[in-house]
Amino acid sequence: MSIRTRTRTSRTLLAALAATALLCSGSLLAAPASAAPTAATWDTDRAAAAYAVNPAAVTASGSENAGTAPGRAFDGDGATRWSSDFADGAWIRVDLGSVIRVDRVVLDWEAAYGKRYVLEVSKNGTDWTPFYTETAGTGGSVTAHTYPQEATGRYVRLRGLERATPYGYSLWNLKVYGGEPAPASTPRTNLALNHPAYSNSYQDAGHSPAYVTDGGLPGDLRGDQSRWSSDWNADRWVSVDLGAQSSVDTVDLYWESAYAVDYLVQVSDDNRTWRTVYEPSAAEIAARRADVKSPADAAGVHDTVRLPSPATGRYVRMLGKERRSFYNPAPATAQFGYSLYEFQVWGTGGAASAAYPALPADQQGTYRTTFFDDFTGAALDRSKWRVVRTGTEMGPVNGESQAYVDSTDNIRTQDGSLILKAKYCKGCTQAGGGRYDFTSGRVDTHTHYDFTYGKVSARMKLPVGDGFWPAFWLLGSNVDDPAVSWPASGESDIMENIGYADWTSSALHGPGYSADGNIGARQTYPNGGTADQWHTYAVEWTPTAMRFYVDDRLVQETTRNKLESTRGQWVYDHNQYIILNLALGGAYPAGWNKATTPYWGLPQPSVDKIAAGGVQAQVDWVRVEQKG
Repeated sequence: MSIRTRTRTSRTLLAALAATALLCSGSLLAAPASAAPTAATWDTDRAAAAYAVNPAAVTASGSENAGTAPGRAFDGDGATRWSSDFADGAWIRVDLGSVIRVDRVVLDWEAAYGKRYVLEVSKNGTDWTPFYTETAGTGGSVTAHTYPQEATGRYVRLRGLERATPYGYSLWNLKVYGGEPAPASTPRTNLALNHPAYSNSYQDAGHSPAYVTDGGLPGDLRGDQSRWSSDWNADRWVSVDLGAQSSVDTVDLYWESAYAVDYLVQVSDDNRTWRTVYEPSAAEIAARRADVKSPADAAGVHDTVRLPSPATGRYVRMLGKERRSFYNPAPATAQFGYSLYEFQVWGTGGAASAAYPALPADQQGTYRTTFFDDFTGAALDRSKWRVVRTGTEMGPVNGESQAYVDSTDNIRTQDGSLILKAKYCKGCTQAGGGRYDFTSGRVDTHTHYDFTYGKVSARMKLPVGDGFWPAFWLLGSNVDDPAVSWPASGESDIMENIGYADWTSSALHGPGYSADGNIGARQTYPNGGTADQWHTYAVEWTPTAMRFYVDDRLVQETTRNKLESTRGQWVYDHNQYIILNLALGGAYPAGWNKATTPYWGLPQPSVDKIAAGGVQAQVDWVRVEQKG
């Protein structure tokens, strides 16, 4: 049940429009971008490079024939391929020649692709650590980013688990990108190169913090490649782990056009307590603030921050305080996030052993019920549920036609069920500064029961008709925090139905995968089942996955590993709360039924059904089970 209310201009488009001129604002800035150093390996396919030097670096469990030998996936020729023998457990691996931090692996599948497979890394060729697991492959081109996992090694292997076809696994290309982590150093060097990087926000998997230490530096500070990009909030940071206590004298920040007007450079010994060692002067901030230009004229900038005296610490970060402004279009000023190509930290010390921490594992123990309501009381239990009203707890969203109100005409218990009912009365309802022809019901557990992880289920009966939009979903409890908001709060749609009798959908919304770009699935009821019959909808939410069910049948599984490797940030490690509502019309229904009159997504026959008094969603019970 997306709460997105408008579409914003793509940062990728803005990057493509950025001009080449550099902003100059005093001593803070170094030489023009054309004089900036460039790295030799940040955009090099390390697997192809290793094969070119030593064809024996590539091995496999077998090949279909001599013309599809393993080296064909590394020869740089997109028309040649490796094809395995016809076995589910077939594998292919490459010796990169040195230990690197793997940033990403690109697989270009031929028609015989893997349905289930694992990408693994090893330092010795014997002990393997998985960094990407595919459980429902569809072939094509797959880019598996490693952030925020530790994936450091000399060898990379693809190991098959299940073929999608009767043939073997067949790859046009297997590409590996990354670089050697900067070692401990007595001579002054860039201690951050290929070291772990972190941030409190990033746009999507292709713009994670990992890109600020990969050596990627477009010579003209233009384009979309190899950059970290935050969401559109001012209080955003990116940090680097140098691996050990270090002495830092200079920090180089290579910005895309969306640079910070004001920011802090800070150091820390423990990644928790930070000491500020630099902030631009008032004059420099004023000059940057005054540089308000259209995206076509905006430019990247290189800041060289020379500290008055060396600072000591293991971690270094840039904490943004104010974002650059653009005219988009004039005279309205628009501000986007922060976008940084490279974060270089110059000094002595450090250690190549710096590593990303292990990700959370699944919880132990058995499930027990921690929340339950079967709606057998005479009225809604307000110690468990909050009634949500348009204009008070929320505003209008998604182009929907109803106002949510607190009325027993719309929300009541009856015969052991919760009833959410739609009502029609032309122009009768004033709410939040608007006038509405429809009212409906929405309840949630926010402030009454907010929780992290568990099995969440409900038994429901839904109305059928174009544009009726009942939903059972979870929303991050920090959604109203302006420093977080949606979709960074996370949203888990356990069940949505837009009036079709034979199917419902489930979805996840977060940074890089929200609104129409969500991670979702449709399920069709088996054996002629329909939405207006009783069904149980559920999600099992763990630290490592979201699994959605209809009548105990798995309909969508999204692992944290796959989500973060291919789409964006996992934002489901904090409290969410339960929402039940019946919406009318709006973006999601309209996208399917194409109705524009008399209401968006709500055609006249559906209006007639509401006016006749027969449109309602029923909830038999709601349950949460948790471990511990």
